[in-house]
Amino acid sequence: MAVGVFLLALAWTLRPRPYRLPEDGTPVLARADAPELYALIDEVAGVAGTRGADLVVVDGGVNASVTTRGVRGRRVLTLGLPLWEILTPQQRIALLGHEFGHYSNGDARHGRVLATAYRSLTTWRYYFAPTPHPSLLDLLVNLLSLPPRAAVHGALALLDRLSLRATQRAEYLADSAAARAGSTEAAVGLMDRLLVADSVVTTLRREGNAAQIVRRGTATGDRADGLWERLAAETDSIPEDEYERQRRVGALRGHSVDSTHPPTHLRRACLLLGDARAAAVTMTDDRAGAIAAELAGPRSVVARHIVRQGFPG
Repeated sequence: MAVGVFLLALAWTLRPRPYRLPEDGTPVLARADAPELYALIDEVAGVAGTRGADLVVVDGGVNASVTTRGVRGRRVLTLGLPLWEILTPQQRIALLGHEFGHYSNGDARHGRVLATAYRSLTTWRYYFAPTPHPSLLDLLVNLLSLPPRAAVHGALALLDRLSLRATQRAEYLADSAAARAGSTEAAVGLMDRLLVADSVVTTLRREGNAAQIVRRGTATGDRADGLWERLAAETDSIPEDEYERQRRVGALRGHSVDSTHPPTHLRRACLLLGDARAAAVTMTDDRAGAIAAELAGPRSVVARHIVRQGFPG
C-alpha cells in the first residue's frame, strides 16, 4: 500500500498539465490581439507543411522557439524581441519557417513521446536536486538521493546521445523550410545574424547598465523608448569584414547555437548548395507596418523590463 501511494503521488506530479500563461508580466498575444502576425505565422507554417501557433509569447531572449504545451497540445510560439528586431522582414519569415519546420520534418524531440520523456526526466531531476547549504538532515537526504539522481542524469544523457544525430538532421531540414519560406538569401542572412548574437547580448547589457546609472527621473523610460532602434542600428553597423571573421572563427572552433545544433558554418554552407530558392512568403511594407503596430505594446514592455532589471543574457 505504501509503495502504491508513493507511485500514485509521483504519477500525480508527472501528469500532463494545462498550459498556464506567464505570471511575470511577459506579453502574450492571442489571435484577436495580433491578427496580421498570426496570418503571417499561418502562411509560413503552411509552407513548412504544418499548422500555426495557438499563442505567441514575446520575451527578451535572443532566440525563438515553438513548443507544444498542455493536455490539448497547444502550440506556443516564443519570439525573442532582441533577435526579431535585428532581422530584416524576410529573415523574420525565414526564422518562423525554421521553427515551424521542426514539426513537419519528423524531429523526434518535438514529438509527443520524446517531449514527454524529457519533461518527465527534467521533473525527476528537479525532485532529486541536492539541497544547497544543507543541514545535517539535508545532507543525509542528499546522500540518499544520489543514486536516483545519477540514474536520472544518466537517462537524460543517454536520451541526448541517442537522439542527437536525428536532432541535428532535423535542424538542416528546418533550415530548408526557412529557405522555402523566406528565400535562401534570407535564411543565410539569419545564420549570419546568429553569429553576432554575442554582440546583441553585450549591447543589451550595456543599455541596462547605463539605465541603472541614470535611473532617477525619466531617463529609464527615455532609454527604453529607443532601445530597439539603437540595437538594430548597432547591429546594422557591423561591417561585412566582421561577419567574415566570425564565419572563419566559427569554422575553426565549431560555433553552434547550442549542443543540439550542427555547427553554424555547416548549416550555412548546406543552404548555399544547389540553386537559390525564392521566397514563398513575402513581407510587404503594409504587412510589416501592421505587425509592427501589433507588437508595439510588447516591445515597450520588454524594453522597459530590460532597462529596469538588466539583461541576464
